[in-house]
Amino acid sequence: MRFATALALATYAAFAPQPAQARDLAGLQAEIERVAQRTGGTVGVGVRHLESGQELYLNRGVRFPMGSMFKVPVAVQVLALVDQGALALDKKVLLQASDLRPGSGRLVKSFVEPRPLSVRELLETMLIDSDNTATDLLWKEAGGAPAVSARLAALELKGITVARPTGELMAAAMGLSEQAAGKEMTPARMDDLVRQYPRRHRVAEIAAFLKDERDTTSPEAYVGLLARIWRGEALSAPQTALLLDIMYRCATGRGRLPGGLPPGTRVARKTGTLRPHVTNDAGIITLPGNAGYVAVAVLVRESPQDLRAQERAIANIARAVYGHFAP
Repeated sequence: MRFATALALATYAAFAPQPAQARDLAGLQAEIERVAQRTGGTVGVGVRHLESGQELYLNRGVRFPMGSMFKVPVAVQVLALVDQGALALDKKVLLQASDLRPGSGRLVKSFVEPRPLSVRELLETMLIDSDNTATDLLWKEAGGAPAVSARLAALELKGITVARPTGELMAAAMGLSEQAAGKEMTPARMDDLVRQYPRRHRVAEIAAFLKDERDTTSPEAYVGLLARIWRGEALSAPQTALLLDIMYRCATGRGRLPGGLPPGTRVARKTGTLRPHVTNDAGIITLPGNAGYVAVAVLVRESPQDLRAQERAIANIARAVYGHFAP
């Protein structure tokens, strides 16, 4: 009887379904490549199961413009200063008309007169709403490009460069770097420049921006950043918890990573968009049961498809990753 029981258990073990993270990644890789090819652009993907370390990549070392994904490194530097006692979350920063920035966010729409905002409020506005005005205020508090770059270097993240605040980054993406140099890039100034310099006169500058390695990341490097945050290697436990809590509440790009996941799935993430060239999303997906967590970065550049189709591609990749690693 004992022999029969042992034989039955051995037979079950040989043929029972294996945990997803122990399975071969070839099928997932093929599905990701299929979805990526259909975008018509260049797609970078990084996937790392945070418990097992199992990972896969598409265009692993290729550099992609981050767009607003650079706001996570800025947040890490701000919170590192909080850890050091050099900056307080309740510090008030005065928002003035000259601080307003074009593009995403609600501070421009709600601005009536100068008012103070706390560092914590700015962090939440920057990461939840991807507010460009909040970002450039925090950029100054963080110490600008030298300080953010030094923080990334300390984390040994060589595949990420952060060089410009959002005002300058948006001007460069629109082919207006030279015209915007040395000026506060307010929404009104951006509108004036766009009227003065029609797009046909900015094509060469836009092409140059897409070849520039400033403010770019590789899929591997960004997944590495997410993993370091998750493991508490970038910040203290309280600041790590705060950063992830804010990222869980990201309100932009709901059709991207979350769009491919079961309703209610928690994702700590950050989008990046530079229309019409760049559509990104990266985050840490909570898997069901005891399956753990998986860091995913999907970066799409120069796709001829419309925004909805590009977001659907990101969602389909997220769905495939979830389906592989979920039990």
